[in-house]
Amino acid sequence: MSKQEVIICQNFTTELQQKISAHSYDKIFVLTDEHTCRFCLPLLEGIPCLKEAEQIVIGPEDIHKNLETLAYVWNQLSSRGATRHTLLINLGGGMVTDLGGFAAATFKRGISYINIPTTLLSMVDAAVGGKTGINFNDLKNEIGAFYPADQVLIDSEFLKTLDIQNLLSGYGEMLKHGLISNQAHWSELLTFDFNQIDYSKLQTLIGQSVKVKEDIVEKDPYEQNIRKALNFGHTIGHAFESFALKSEHPVLHGYAVAWGMVCELYLSHLRCSFPKEALRTTIQFIKENYGSLYFTCDDYDALYSLMKHDKKNIASGVINFTLLGGVGDIRINQTASQEEIYELLDFYRETMG
Repeated sequence: MSKQEVIICQNFTTELQQKISAHSYDKIFVLTDEHTCRFCLPLLEGIPCLKEAEQIVIGPEDIHKNLETLAYVWNQLSSRGATRHTLLINLGGGMVTDLGGFAAATFKRGISYINIPTTLLSMVDAAVGGKTGINFNDLKNEIGAFYPADQVLIDSEFLKTLDIQNLLSGYGEMLKHGLISNQAHWSELLTFDFNQIDYSKLQTLIGQSVKVKEDIVEKDPYEQNIRKALNFGHTIGHAFESFALKSEHPVLHGYAVAWGMVCELYLSHLRCSFPKEALRTTIQFIKENYGSLYFTCDDYDALYSLMKHDKKNIASGVINFTLLGGVGDIRINQTASQEEIYELLDFYRETMG
């Protein structure tokens, strides 16, 4: 898998112009959802290389990250004359970059694309690393491909269009990057003040977070080994997310990951001696900023069933976890029994309820 270029922008307009002008694209399409079309597309106005660009607009949020929307994008590209020499620019959050990346991966067996993530979550997670895909049969990212963007341009100016919930969603992934990297980065993340947001400091933290992911992806692009570290919090987090979606009360991805980390940090404490004080400090931060997902013991079987469908599992019915022996001490390919997982869910309800 080719390495994608991630640019933490100093001058977004100039850097985008330079990257596009270096190639001879026959057409340029800009994919947005209805929200980013309204709030973010105006920030691209006046860029000379996008003067003739055509727009494709899709429905917002994860409920539209499906085969029907993907087919609509394919149809728009096909009917409007896109070729193998066309560029697709994905301007949006993780839903847009995931679905747009998969459309680029599959149309004409692969066309060039650039990701311009507009949410904190997509900046530090979805837009970086080459994973693309859609949801299918109520399962997150069930269909997809490894197909990196040519470039990812990150500019914190787009974050000023976000509400606090979407900022916190992205920050959930940043907390994960802190936990799997080093004590200094993790500690700095726990002190960020969301009541008085310093976007310059946030851009610096984003750069550090992206570097954590980039370094891991470069070592293991197809998730055979250490890239599984990026799944920390996601085994239970994805189950929480799918459970909420099926219950018709969807939650933001980063919230689900944060809640998943509560459970998986506790399992890390039990199995790998993750320090109790670090466990307490992290859970307190998550509880104060993310609230909690409501479920009862009657929902355990449904949550466990969702975990068994997780793509990261290495054998049928065996649920795979990434755990931590401490901050930065990664333990991949860990498993837990059904009884142990139900104990984690008990802990979550007692601690976060």
